[in-house]
Amino acid sequence: MKNLLYLLSLATSLLLFVSCQTSPQSTVADNDDPGKYIRAKKATILPKIDGEAYDKCWKQTEWLPLEQRWLGEPWTEEDFKGDYKVCWGEDFIYVLTRITDDVFMDKEPDGLKTYWDDDCLEIFIDEDHSGGNHQYSHNAFAYHIAKDYRVADIGPDSLPHYYNDHIITIRRRRSNTYTWESAIAIYKDDYKEGSSDNSPIKLSAGKKLGFALAYCDNDYSEQRENFIGSVVVEGENKNRGWIDANIFGTLELVEK
Repeated sequence: MKNLLYLLSLATSLLLFVSCQTSPQSTVADNDDPGKYIRAKKATILPKIDGEAYDKCWKQTEWLPLEQRWLGEPWTEEDFKGDYKVCWGEDFIYVLTRITDDVFMDKEPDGLKTYWDDDCLEIFIDEDHSGGNHQYSHNAFAYHIAKDYRVADIGPDSLPHYYNDHIITIRRRRSNTYTWESAIAIYKDDYKEGSSDNSPIKLSAGKKLGFALAYCDNDYSEQRENFIGSVVVEGENKNRGWIDANIFGTLELVEK
């Protein structure tokens, strides 16, 4: 009887130990803030950038919430709902974003003027995960992807520039749901405007980048009505991602 009780106790302890371990298939390391630490798996077959979620890598990757209110009043799910997935290959970080938006608009034809007040997807990248100020430097990038796929950010000269060759994006619409599929080339902080020496880096397992995702939502207002991000930002001023890379989450590249 004592031996039986001992074996039952041992089996229970083993079961509890296994159930408490993080699944190796999980891309989320922090359940309290899923966007703060992401383990992105390498795509064995690279996704085709076509705005569809049918690729093998997307089927094997879980959705993460895009739900943190950085600016604006609370919204309904009919007005906005978002989530996303991340994977990687040697040349690109791949991001699949699914946005429900009842009014999808771009009121400003000049893509370098108040682009943040139109509906747009924003991808934050800090190549060396160094954090810190990047408002007028390439210590990090805050890529704004517009409705027409033009990509804008502020350069070291304090002026906005296009970075269309950094990101390939295709978007598909089904009713009020838009699926954005993006391939992001990663550049170091020594990137120089207009230089022929700029080259994206090659990616490998074990690398960590600063990463966050956000969506600017506007329903015909003079300024954007909401700014919704992927990570929790502490304090009253949550609209700091375009200046402060310290608020980004961590994106760790893993084999599987």
